[in-house]
Amino acid sequence: MSEQKQINFTIVADDRGTEPRTYANFCAVAHTPFDFTLTFCEVLPLSEQDIRDAETNHVVRAPVRARIVVPVQFVPTLINVLQEHLKLIAESPGGPGWEKGPVH
Repeated sequence: MSEQKQINFTIVADDRGTEPRTYANFCAVAHTPFDFTLTFCEVLPLSEQDIRDAETNHVVRAPVRARIVVPVQFVPTLINVLQEHLKLIAESPGGPGWEKGPVH
């Protein structure tokens, strides 16, 4: 019989790759019982035509920059880490002074 060992380790991002940094200022969330899909888009300033179309159709199309699918079990940890980082930013000297409440 083989013995099982417990190994403690830390996962870090390998920044040696050539993956470009991608900007997004909108995220749509969808889910199934098994995973969450985060669709990141870049909402650009609207042209006059975009505004007229939005008034008619009530839709603004934004280019998808990334679509990330994560297992449901991953989401609570992601939420906690984002909240921790947001708290650090908010409490830093000269922090953004955001109003409380969700941003839509």
